[in-house]
Amino acid sequence: MQIYPGFLYKRQYINCKGKIMDISKPLVMGILNFTPDSFYDGGRYNELSVAMHQAEKMILEGAAILDVGAQSSRPGARMLSYEEESERLCPLLEVLSKNFPDIPLSVDTFHARIAAQSVEKYGAAIINDISAGDFDPEMIDTIARLQVPYIIMHMQGTPTNMQQNPVYTDVAAEISLYLANKINTLTSKGINDIVIDPGFGFGKTPEHNFELLKKLSQFRIFELPILVGFSRKSMIYKTLDLTPSEALNGTTVLNVLALERGANILRVHDVAEAVQAIKLVNKTIGEWSS
Repeated sequence: MQIYPGFLYKRQYINCKGKIMDISKPLVMGILNFTPDSFYDGGRYNELSVAMHQAEKMILEGAAILDVGAQSSRPGARMLSYEEESERLCPLLEVLSKNFPDIPLSVDTFHARIAAQSVEKYGAAIINDISAGDFDPEMIDTIARLQVPYIIMHMQGTPTNMQQNPVYTDVAAEISLYLANKINTLTSKGINDIVIDPGFGFGKTPEHNFELLKKLSQFRIFELPILVGFSRKSMIYKTLDLTPSEALNGTTVLNVLALERGANILRVHDVAEAVQAIKLVNKTIGEWSS
């Protein structure tokens, strides 16, 4: 198996409001869902004290970034209004920013007003948009004004309908074209800190997901950081006839395969295991590249 180490990227950092994050070796992004209905941990961290404890745990385990969201993006999820999302999210952002000022906060949102509020009022460092600006026409101009790293993900459809018969002729090629067009739009607006996410599980069948993973190294052509999010998703537990709570081992396997193909950021529920996977893969890459 050929190894594509992350340090071959020209872009070896992201600028988080003046704090330079080195991505020459892969990083872990810990997921903190402040929602009642996410597919795996919905409701588990829906109280501030519990969410704070989980945030501290992930940081101690080695998370370099916390990705905070109040909008579930599971298949069939209802899309929240700005007001609903803000009411859920802001109290959490306030306590996280006060108690963990040194950890970059990524906010998982497709609302431009949430993005602006998160950065300007609560000090969030990254915006993670599952729609890549498609759901809110103000988002891209907002990111250009905020000048924070922007994670753009590919999704066919919306969370409400994305798994209703997704169809591709060539899934990797079509996603590459989509991302290329988005990157061109973003750079024309002066947005240069871009992270790309192929969107595993978002408007894709299990077959599409595995084909996409097989061809993940093709996305190195953009010379931008690649984020992947397999954590406990249905491509794992349905393939193995398990439940999401039993899908940690499968998650680790796919994370390792993604690292071998050039992934820079692992977005996960289980930080310690992802950190261990990165250490072992980095050890292998170090030996092979010496």
